[in-house]
Amino acid sequence: MSGESDQLASLAPSALERDGYFVARGLADAALIERVRATVEAALHPLMGPVEFEAEVGYPGAPPHLESRGGRTPRRLLHAASRFPALGDWARSAAVANILQPWLGAEALLSQCHHNCVMTKHPGYSSATLWHQDIRYWSFDRPELLSVWLALGEENSRNGALRIIPGSHRLHLDRGRFDRDLFLRPDLKENKALIRRSREVALAPGDVLFFHCRAMHAAGVNRSDQIKLSCVFTYHAADNRPIPNTRSDRYPGLPLG
Repeated sequence: MSGESDQLASLAPSALERDGYFVARGLADAALIERVRATVEAALHPLMGPVEFEAEVGYPGAPPHLESRGGRTPRRLLHAASRFPALGDWARSAAVANILQPWLGAEALLSQCHHNCVMTKHPGYSSATLWHQDIRYWSFDRPELLSVWLALGEENSRNGALRIIPGSHRLHLDRGRFDRDLFLRPDLKENKALIRRSREVALAPGDVLFFHCRAMHAAGVNRSDQIKLSCVFTYHAADNRPIPNTRSDRYPGLPLG
């Protein structure tokens, strides 16, 4: 790796420990971004499955059902590592592994069960994602997974960039601070104070966000006139095994390198 990439890798562990997230600016080069965008856009027009629709997720702002106007707006193109070879190669590359391995060990694995998708936010029919931790529906021996979010275009407040609460991965909150779907309750005074600490994670094409599975995050709707595209993968240590017979155990993890 280049000296610049080595410097990024050396900064990541302390930032992840302190804040629960770290941004590696320009980790993916322009040629890769162009190639991946082209293949992703070809999968959107016409739409190729497997896909998850906004109406199926049911988050605020989503169409109410598949047959309503905008009901078949895609939210995620699934199985990204296997369906987009250039993207799958990047997700298992040395550039990514070099930042992950101080946290997850030399035998870190890419999960095929969680994230492993291209996230799309379409103008007009995108939904907002409420405050949550990704670990809420994942089943592993330890809540110690990291996700990698690659921006294929600009991400900002206008088109629904992520917001993260720094240090929230180290908090242990009472169950009553969450609703029935394990979203943070914004009506509670203590939660309002926590949310005020949040930061927007603005990204440029090729920037990569690394974040802990317990880091509290949210995102708004896309109010721009362009589709926002992001690639997201999740990783775990080889000895952090999925619980048998759960969704997390459906497919084997993929080795890096």
